[in-house]
Amino acid sequence: MDDTAALLALADRMLWISALVAAPVLLAGLAVGLVIGVIQAATSINEQTLTFVPKLAAIALVLVLMGGAMLGLVGDFARDIFAEIAGLAR
Repeated sequence: MDDTAALLALADRMLWISALVAAPVLLAGLAVGLVIGVIQAATSINEQTLTFVPKLAAIALVLVLMGGAMLGLVGDFARDIFAEIAGLAR
């Protein structure tokens, strides 16, 4: 039963790490999309491709600024999970 608890703890941590990595990119896209949507509603410009370039730029900026931290989280988790798997195999 102890192995099952350890694997469930790893799965729980994996979900939190994936949420932490995905959140900045998703929130940036959401914020830019909301602002562009309000501007489009106020000016009655209903062009679907108008939101693509600002969202792309915002997501690229977030990845440039926070990509190292995101990769660090994933790398630390990978190192921990491989150590945990090696410990479970003994």
